[in-house]
Amino acid sequence: MALTGRAALVAALGSLPVGILAPSWTGLLAVDVPLSLAILCDYALAAPVRTLHFTRSGDTSVRLGDTASVQLTVTSPSRRRLRAHIRDAWPPSSWTSEAEQASSRHQFEVPAGGRRRLTTLLRPSRRGDREADRVTVRSFGPLGLATRQGSHRVPWTVRVLPPFTSRKHLPSRLARLRELDGRTSVLTRGEGTEFDSLRAYVPGDDTRSIDWRATARQSAVAVRTWRPERDRHILIVLDTGRTSASRVGDVPRLDAAMDATLLLTALATRAGDRVNLMAYDRRVRAQVRGRTAGGDLLSTVVSTLATLESELVETDAHGLSTAALSHAPRRSLIVLFTGLDAAPIEEGLLPVLPELTRRHTVLVAAVADPHVEAMAQARGTVDAIYEAAAGTQAQAQRRRTADQLRRHGVTVVDAAPNDLAPALADAYLALKAAGRL
Repeated sequence: MALTGRAALVAALGSLPVGILAPSWTGLLAVDVPLSLAILCDYALAAPVRTLHFTRSGDTSVRLGDTASVQLTVTSPSRRRLRAHIRDAWPPSSWTSEAEQASSRHQFEVPAGGRRRLTTLLRPSRRGDREADRVTVRSFGPLGLATRQGSHRVPWTVRVLPPFTSRKHLPSRLARLRELDGRTSVLTRGEGTEFDSLRAYVPGDDTRSIDWRATARQSAVAVRTWRPERDRHILIVLDTGRTSASRVGDVPRLDAAMDATLLLTALATRAGDRVNLMAYDRRVRAQVRGRTAGGDLLSTVVSTLATLESELVETDAHGLSTAALSHAPRRSLIVLFTGLDAAPIEEGLLPVLPELTRRHTVLVAAVADPHVEAMAQARGTVDAIYEAAAGTQAQAQRRRTADQLRRHGVTVVDAAPNDLAPALADAYLALKAAGRL
């Protein structure tokens, strides 16, 4: 049993005249005894909370930044009218501000033997699974002096997916892809490696494209035309070590890498390529393996990335290389999302690169910090000069590291969080057009 503010107010109002006119035990009992009886009667007449039945329905997934709606249906088998307050508890990260948490508190009435549906709106501030906690109910008596209180567990999980903000760049990259594949009026046959068709020779054609067998069977010289090869293998490797946990502005490096991963996955599946995914630091944290290009691949990747978090450990580069080779048994494009810090690259990645580049095409994608560039351009004060020197040094170190990777035949994409996804898509299309996939 819990007393309400109304009971305290009635007790205070009744005690004032007693304290002024008849300050004695008799006067005090004259107020408290009737009030206590009223409280007990009110508690007895309140609808029970233990017999309430709860069910949930609504959204089971939502993109980060969007709003999810979860319905809670309350069924009261009691013969008494239920007047209640409910708190539908969820983790604090289920909302972006304290003001939005008010949607989890409800005041309502349910007639005897009836039911009522309540809606809680969630706007999560983090990726991952958000699981409902207890539902706490306070049932008020008809006088509003006392309440019955109890809690129920009503399980429900809402998976918060990556926002995929880079999908706005997908239409323009798909247009370029169609151009490469020769499906638009701008034909670019001859840039790929997969046989497309035969046509008559015209002056200016590369003589190496002449099909002599076909020419022998007909009166005109025939040449082969080519298109970019389809059904290539792409392995996306996310480094989930400690460097991926650092934030660039308001975005963790890992989240920026995820956004670029989704754009590349959407583009590659449209190109007919087979995409695999692996997240690794000292062991495999998540993977999507053996999936053919299809409509459900992107949703599978999104769901897999939703619960992925950075680990505060140093990435095992040798283990990463071994895992990548086992996930890519045939020649593939390996896209590695990692940092360009000098020590991890020089001591960890560079020694194992020859084994990767000998069998695969390797592309390293890194998240650059625009603040470093702003520091390098700072002027005007003594502090600004020191910041400029630090920023210039950091930029020079990243360029040296990128140059070291390029000397090993690695394609490097180093861009700010908002620019990483389109830059990676452009690099993929460039490799495809050059026939390097």
